[in-house]
Amino acid sequence: MTITNRQSGTNVHEIADGIYRINTPVAIKGAGGFSFNQYLIVDDDPLLFHTGPRKMFPLVREALASVLPTEKLRYVGLSHVEADECGSLNEWLSAAPQSVPICGTVAAMVSIGDLGDRAPRALADGELLALGTHSVRWFATPHLPHAWDCGFLTEEHTSTLLCGDLFTQGGADLPPVTESDILGPSEAFRHKMDYFSHTKNARGMLERLAATDPTTLACMHGSAWRGDGAQLLRALADALCV
Repeated sequence: MTITNRQSGTNVHEIADGIYRINTPVAIKGAGGFSFNQYLIVDDDPLLFHTGPRKMFPLVREALASVLPTEKLRYVGLSHVEADECGSLNEWLSAAPQSVPICGTVAAMVSIGDLGDRAPRALADGELLALGTHSVRWFATPHLPHAWDCGFLTEEHTSTLLCGDLFTQGGADLPPVTESDILGPSEAFRHKMDYFSHTKNARGMLERLAATDPTTLACMHGSAWRGDGAQLLRALADALCV
């Protein structure tokens, strides 16, 4: 792990071949801590998934630049429209003049086509986007865990699922990657915060993700996870669909 900003603790760690987790821990008074992660896929056409909140842009940019010149960034992706997903989208589009937003068709239609300073590339459900050695595929997951426009990317070369707000773990001092249980901590966090929409289609969407057999789960909050991702996603479905 490389710390790129001593004051904030922002750090970078390669969680899979060519995939880097950019992490900023945040202390929350009276509530312990939290963390914000972005994921950079380094390839011929580099992709950043999650922008981070707008006010974190200088920290995330500094971290990304320790791996890749910012101006080489080609795609800026998001799971759904929310500040930590796309709050600094336009700052990234300005810093990387060749970059374009990528998102699902719903987000492109209802939000990013207007909010973004450049038109998005809208990915249809199941669409594959080649980056070079790596390729990402979009899975639309409306209302899982929340937001009509929600979806996730799988990276097929490394069997990595960029799973956004699934398996959110509280805390600010967590390892970059873990093989320990994250379902228990994430379920405790979910029950406390109640941020899932409880869509009736959750099991089917989680089964589609499980069928990709991910071995790395790139969580947006907390540690990334390594192991039998299909089993863990099915366990989440069991916990949600009771």
